[in-house]
Amino acid sequence: MKKFPVEKLAQIIKACPRQNANDDFFSGVSTDSRTTKAGDCFFALAGENFDGHDYIADAFAKGAVCAVASKDISSCVVRDASPRPRSGQACEENTQYAIRNTQYVILRVDDTLKALGDFAGEYRRQAGYKVVAITGSAGKTTTRQIAYHVLSRHFRVYQSPKNFNNNIGLPLTLLGADPEHQIVIAELGTNHPGEIAYLTRIAQPNVAVVINVHPAHLEGLGDLQTITREKLSIAEGLQPDGVLIINAELVTTLNFRFPISNCRFEIENRKSKIGNTANQIITFGKSNDSDYQVHNITHNDFSSSFTINDVKIELPLPGLGNVENAVAAWAICSRFGLAIDDFAQSVKTVKTIPMRLEMLQMGTLTVINDCYNANPASMKNALDILKNIHAEKQGRRVFICGDMAELGQQSQVLHAELGAAIAQAGVQVLLAVGRYATTTAEAARQTADYDLQTVCFEDTISACNNFQEFIKDYDIILVKGSRTAKLEIVVEKLKELFS
Repeated sequence: MKKFPVEKLAQIIKACPRQNANDDFFSGVSTDSRTTKAGDCFFALAGENFDGHDYIADAFAKGAVCAVASKDISSCVVRDASPRPRSGQACEENTQYAIRNTQYVILRVDDTLKALGDFAGEYRRQAGYKVVAITGSAGKTTTRQIAYHVLSRHFRVYQSPKNFNNNIGLPLTLLGADPEHQIVIAELGTNHPGEIAYLTRIAQPNVAVVINVHPAHLEGLGDLQTITREKLSIAEGLQPDGVLIINAELVTTLNFRFPISNCRFEIENRKSKIGNTANQIITFGKSNDSDYQVHNITHNDFSSSFTINDVKIELPLPGLGNVENAVAAWAICSRFGLAIDDFAQSVKTVKTIPMRLEMLQMGTLTVINDCYNANPASMKNALDILKNIHAEKQGRRVFICGDMAELGQQSQVLHAELGAAIAQAGVQVLLAVGRYATTTAEAARQTADYDLQTVCFEDTISACNNFQEFIKDYDIILVKGSRTAKLEIVVEKLKELFS
């Protein structure tokens, strides 16, 4: 990020700087004292397992210029600080305040997380870059990575580090861009109502993208209608001349479930009243009404191909979900003036993202490592890929299946539906791991009209300890579950045993 004055930060987050703070600048933002660098501003965030206030001294030891805190930490850090301002002086009584001694500058606020968001929003307003904000129930990171891969060949582009898509990660993404960056590509995630609206108002995107809407995070969001509303709220932060890119399959949802939107999806009349804005709406997908329409989709073992505007595109990523992600990425790239031929040429070299349909060869085993996260839609997509790969290779279809988390009251039903989908995909060995393993395995057995071997394990370690009994040479193995299952341990164990 560009150098920023401490005094101006204090004004934005409504802390009150002491007189000598106006000479200080910082050149980065940190929320983790372990990675704090000289010249940073350290935001002390309180989480479930750690409290950043306990590490302010460590941040200063690493060279932090200042810290933002919501607790009185003067006893452990600012031992010789000046007293708090009195009423009528620098700050009025009982307001937020800043304290300083000869070594430390600490800006005191009521809520450090809100202060981080407020600062990121103002920094973004002052920055010269354009923002692309991506949301969806699945595929955010892959879509971001494809768009970044293509656009970075033509522009100076900054993207979210990892999947920084929440109320900490998004501000850090916006603040991480350097002055020379022209485009910032960010993800917006959610697991409760109102989160996307908050994040998009910080990001103020020029281009907002809704890749898809599927049952996910039902524990916090309740039902599919709420999820749809939540995803579409990304439009609330759009710039006045911004563009909303939306999966064409959502058009029906908007027109029939949400008639209040009164959206007309026409090429010459793309005005939306979502979020009190008047922006263009662009659609993508297989529908004939899509502005960006995809045709002739084919799948190979580890890749896909399709055509857009009669141009064939070779995508080195498997599955229909990745085709959807790629078309969304093309819609993004086109808004920055790229031609479809430019996109087709660049996308040929896009890399697989670790733990997201990552194809691995371990000796004779073929492993589909998709263990980053899971919901019902992404499970079905992964099972389709397993089925397609098996058609080209000899070997058993094996599914090492972890729980799908945050599905709330629908967990049992959705895990039973997953079991049925497993049988329909022709899986021959199911190693089910976790709380809902029995539900999934029983539904799979009941649906299968062939010999399906099912084994249930309470946890991932138990499954790993029994692989030699159930895994055979030339197996084609899908490893997928939610983060709570920690199935990356499974992948490492398979490498150990079979590479």
